[in-house]
Amino acid sequence: MSRTKLCCVLLSASLGVMLHAAGFAKSQVTEEENGIAPKMVAQFIYEVIQADRTLYTTHVVERMKDHDIVLAVEAWRTRNALPLPAQMLMLSGVHVKERGSGLQFRLASLWPIYEENMPATDFERKGLQAVADNPSEPYTGIIMRGDRRFFKAVYADKAVSKSCVNCHNGHLQSPRRNYKLNDVMGGIIISFPLK
Repeated sequence: MSRTKLCCVLLSASLGVMLHAAGFAKSQVTEEENGIAPKMVAQFIYEVIQADRTLYTTHVVERMKDHDIVLAVEAWRTRNALPLPAQMLMLSGVHVKERGSGLQFRLASLWPIYEENMPATDFERKGLQAVADNPSEPYTGIIMRGDRRFFKAVYADKAVSKSCVNCHNGHLQSPRRNYKLNDVMGGIIISFPLK
C-alpha cells in the first residue's frame, strides 16, 4: 500500500469515528439525561485524536524512517515526505471542519512556532494556561458562535517523543527552546455544536 493510501485510510477511519461522535452530541446532548454529556463526548473525540496520532507516529512515521523508506519532515509537501504527526493532526482538523458537521479541532500553544497556532480567543488563552498549569484536567466550557452554542475543551498536548522536543527546541522560529520530554507544549482544542 502506498504511503498516501495508508495515510488516507488512517485519516478516513478516525474521521468517521469523530464525525459520528459529533453527530451524536449534536442531535442528543441538549440535556445530559437525554444523551452523553458534552464533556464525555469531548473526551471520546480527544481519545480518538490521541490514538490516531500515536498510531500514525509509531506505525507509519517511525516504521518508514526505520526502514529508510521516507521521513516525516516539516516541509513534507516539497520534499516528497510524510507530514509530521502534529501536521497530520492539523490536516485532519482542517478536513473535519470542511465537512461541515460543526466539529472542529486543532493544536494551539502559548509558545507557537507559527502565528496561526496561537490562541484565537480569550477562552483558548485561558484554557492553554490552565492545562499548562494542570495537564491532568481539560479546560471546558460553553461558547457562542453567532446564535449557536458550542461545547469547547482544551486538553494538554505533551512532548511525547524526543523528536517533538528536538524539533521545537531547535526550530529557528521557536519562542521557547527548553522543552523536556513530557512537558506541556500546548493544547488540543476541540469544539462541537450542542444543537
